[in-house]
Amino acid sequence: MSELTLEQQQEQVRIDLAAMFRLTHYFGWDDTIWNHITARVPGSDHHFYMHRFGLYYDEVCASNLIKVDEEGNVLEGPEDVNTAGFIIHGAVHLSDSHKDNRFVFHAHPKSASAATAFKELPFLIQDSSMLYGKVGFHDWEGLSVDPDERFRIAENLGDNSCLVMRNHGFLTVGATAGECFMNMYYLVRLCEVALQATASGYELDPGPTELWEKASKQYEAFPPGKYEWPALLRKCDRLDPSYKQ
Repeated sequence: MSELTLEQQQEQVRIDLAAMFRLTHYFGWDDTIWNHITARVPGSDHHFYMHRFGLYYDEVCASNLIKVDEEGNVLEGPEDVNTAGFIIHGAVHLSDSHKDNRFVFHAHPKSASAATAFKELPFLIQDSSMLYGKVGFHDWEGLSVDPDERFRIAENLGDNSCLVMRNHGFLTVGATAGECFMNMYYLVRLCEVALQATASGYELDPGPTELWEKASKQYEAFPPGKYEWPALLRKCDRLDPSYKQ
């Protein structure tokens, strides 16, 4: 992206973010108008793009994203901001320790949200090893409208790429849209499998710890989003290219 002008970088981030919204709708992880996905504005330390509160995810496109500052003030677009969205995403976008995490994804997918009530997440299948040792936990504090919660979210995320917000939902981060999106994909898949397996009533064999650690390192050759994101964008183009507008 460094070969692009700043204006071109900002436009590309808008397009990638809009694609994340459309794909979230396609995968069935959206919740009418609720939840949020954001991206740091290129050329800025703390400003970020988010969707206008009240839009369905399949209505979001590059041109109707709004831009907010570190205090939640709208810099571009209508002043329709989800306060919880600013609090949760501001935890990452305002933290100096998360400068490389340019995209932040918060969701309550109905197929996996029950897993947020687990004390710990059971890693059970090979795909889960993509995230082994990379999932943090944040205890529920009620609706995320307290500005101070931002600091606790950032602290509990730590160096992880995923955060289970207990009794609430999921949070993933990434340097790119593809990395952030695929982290959510694998986190949702991990939780769906955990719920299905524990509900079976059968005795479970999670496998030895050393194999999970080995597989996690092996997956470093296939970083999330590197290969999937171009294919996902092609999917968006086939479904409805209006996300780019």
